[in-house]
Amino acid sequence: MPESFPQFSPKGLAEAANKSYPEFAFEICRRLLVPEIEEGALWQILKEAYHFAPVLGNLDENTFALELFHGPTLSFKDFGAQFMARCMGHFSSEEDKLLTILVATSGDTGSAVANAYHRIPGIKVVLLYPSGMVSALQEKQLTALGDNVQALEVLGTFDDCQTLVKSAFADKDLQKTMKLSSANSINIGRLLPQSFYYFWGVAQLLATGTREVIVCVPSGNFGNLTAGLFAQKMGLPVRKFIAAVNANAVVPDYLTSGKFRPQATKRTLSNAMDVGNPSNWARICDLYDDDHRLIGEMLWSTSVDDPQTVASIQRVYREFGYVIDPHTAVGFEAVRRFRTQSSWAKETPCIVLSTAHPGKFIEIIADALRMLLQVPDELVALDGEKKSSVMQNDFGKLKELLLQGSSWD
Repeated sequence: MPESFPQFSPKGLAEAANKSYPEFAFEICRRLLVPEIEEGALWQILKEAYHFAPVLGNLDENTFALELFHGPTLSFKDFGAQFMARCMGHFSSEEDKLLTILVATSGDTGSAVANAYHRIPGIKVVLLYPSGMVSALQEKQLTALGDNVQALEVLGTFDDCQTLVKSAFADKDLQKTMKLSSANSINIGRLLPQSFYYFWGVAQLLATGTREVIVCVPSGNFGNLTAGLFAQKMGLPVRKFIAAVNANAVVPDYLTSGKFRPQATKRTLSNAMDVGNPSNWARICDLYDDDHRLIGEMLWSTSVDDPQTVASIQRVYREFGYVIDPHTAVGFEAVRRFRTQSSWAKETPCIVLSTAHPGKFIEIIADALRMLLQVPDELVALDGEKKSSVMQNDFGKLKELLLQGSSWD
C-alpha cells in the first residue's frame, strides 16, 4: 500500500483534460514515482506504453462509458500491464539475474501481461489459467506467443491459480533460488497506472462543468476498483463507487452483513470476474481502517446473474444502439439498480468502465442480440498454435517447474 497519496485539485485536472493521454498520465505519475524513476525515463516509459488511449463515450446526458479496450489485447488490463512491463524492464536492465513474472489469470490479465512482457530481455513470464474457464479467444491470446511466455493450464479455478501464485511467493526455496515478481493486481505496480484513466475520464467531465460523478466498476478480484479508490484518495471528486459483481457475490454480502466470507468460485458469462475470494479486498479494508460503515458510505455493490447480464446487453443496445461485453453489461445493470433506489443518482453523471471489447465474446453477443460481430483485427492476427502445459492443482508441481526453469534464457 502507498504510505501517502499526493493531492490533485479538480480545477487542475479539468485544465489538463485536453492533454494527450501520455502527457496527462505523466502529470499524475511523476507525483507518485519520481525520484524512484527519473523524470526523463518516466516520460519515455509512458510514451512507449501508451500508444493507445481511453475513449469516453456519451450515451445520454448523464451516462458515459469509459472504453478501456483500445489497447493491444482489447482489455483494460493493457493500461496496467504495458506500463508495469516497461518499468520492470527499466529496473531489470541494471541487473544480471533473470526475473520471473508469475501470474494467475481468469482471462484478460494473462493476455495483457503476455503481450506487454513478450520478448522483454531478462524477464520470463509464467501464466496460470483455469482449464476450461476462459473463452476460446482469451486462451488463444494467452498461449500463442511462446518465446519468454509460458502458459500453464491448471486443472482448477482461478482461486486455485491465485493460491498457487501466493504459495510460490511465500516459499523459502524459491525465494533463495529465483527472483520472482507478479503482474497480478496483488502487485501495486499494476494498480497505480490503472488510477490514471480514472483521473482522465473524470477530468473530461470536470472540463464541462461537472462537479462530482458516480463511477461503476465491473469487479472480480477488485484491483480495478482499488485503483479508483486510490484516485479518490488523491482528490478525484467521485461521490460513489458502484462495485458491479456477477454471481460471485462476496462483497455485496459483506456490505449487507459486515462479515467477509470467501466462497467457492462460480462460473459465469463474465468469466474475468469469476473470483470467490478477491485478494484486493484487504487493500480496500486498509484504506478505510476496516470500518464497515466507512466502506459502505463510499461503496455500493450488487450481484448480477447470467440471465440479467444478457438482459443488460439487450437493454443497452435497445436504448443506445451500443454493444457491450458481458463484464460491462454487469456494470450497466448495477447502475440501473442504483438509480432506482437513489433519487440523486438519476441527475448525477455516471461513468461505467467498459473493460473489454465485445468482439472478444462473439458467441455471447450473437446469442443475446442475434448479430454477428466482426472479429477485431487484433484477434484475427492471432495465428500461433496453442503453447501450454496442463498441470494439476499442486504446488509441488509448480515449484518443480519453476526451479527447473530458474536459469531459462
